[in-house]
Amino acid sequence: MKTKPPTRKARRGASRKGSRAIIGSLLLLSGGIRLVTEAGQVIASEEPTQDTPNSSSQPVSLDLARPEQLTVALNAIKQREARLIERETEIDKRETALAAAEEAIDAELEKLELAEKSLRETISLAATAAEDDLSQLTAVYANMKPKQAAALFEKMDSTFAAGFLGRMASDSAARIMAGMTPEKAYEISVELAGRNADVPLE
Repeated sequence: MKTKPPTRKARRGASRKGSRAIIGSLLLLSGGIRLVTEAGQVIASEEPTQDTPNSSSQPVSLDLARPEQLTVALNAIKQREARLIERETEIDKRETALAAAEEAIDAELEKLELAEKSLRETISLAATAAEDDLSQLTAVYANMKPKQAAALFEKMDSTFAAGFLGRMASDSAARIMAGMTPEKAYEISVELAGRNADVPLE
């Protein structure tokens, strides 16, 4: 009885299985070489450097088939991983602290800006209120009888009295000053003249 030759489909299947096996073997071999190389580098970085002439050029070779060397390589990798995690944790802590500090600074700056705005508003209100009070008081003095107003201005400080008289209409101020003693009227006149001494003529 004659055996049938394998069909083209069967030959293709066998060829694919063979190719897959070869590729898988190459991948495993590549992974093993890479693991040995990385483990050797880790151990080399872990061990203290010795001042030997060829210490930097001689690679560390490991036989991972030996359990003790495999354990050494795994421990070195774990130690390095632990240090990396510790560094990342420290960096995260610093970034968190820096972010918190920036938020605190921003909050303080915002408070300062609000306080400055409130202070400006308060100063503006105070200045407006003071101006309103002076205007109202000046109007009261101007509407008084000149003789009564003159008696009040006679007791005022000359600088203070000149401030009110300078805000009045000239005829009202003249009637009040006419009721003062010549000495007081002279002092107030000097104050009023001194306020206008620095005014440019041209």
